[in-house]
Amino acid sequence: MTRQHYIVLAAGGSAALLLGAFAFQHLGGLAPCKMCIWQRYPHVAAIALGAIALLIPLPVLLALGALAALATAGVGAYHVGVEQGWWEGPSSCSSGAIDNLDPDALFDQIMAAPLVRCDEIAWQFSGLSMAGWNMVISLVLAGLWLAALRAR
Repeated sequence: MTRQHYIVLAAGGSAALLLGAFAFQHLGGLAPCKMCIWQRYPHVAAIALGAIALLIPLPVLLALGALAALATAGVGAYHVGVEQGWWEGPSSCSSGAIDNLDPDALFDQIMAAPLVRCDEIAWQFSGLSMAGWNMVISLVLAGLWLAALRAR
């Protein structure tokens, strides 16, 4: 395959993941949490880098595309850990402990709770949540960006 083919596959993969996220949100009614939104930004960057790299074949653009794919994979991995309870997520989108809270503090915590929590799995397929699938596919996309670096 040529470098252009790899770039189209990598940037197109990010576009497909982003379109899928919007479909789940707008057609499927699954509102994204804060960490879901964080995972979208690197895909936007990868799409833009791919478009530019098709016009201006600079190796640095391909490396930045790989970095964008790795960044969203990293956020996806972190999000999976939060969903599985392996570690705590940001307090702004995860449930907090309710031990030893007086009623007023508990009420304040309930009122400040996010509408969509990062520590709850809204959808999964074959044992992986959307964050997990984003992580796996984004690692493949990073490989495509690196293959584009090596291709002529």
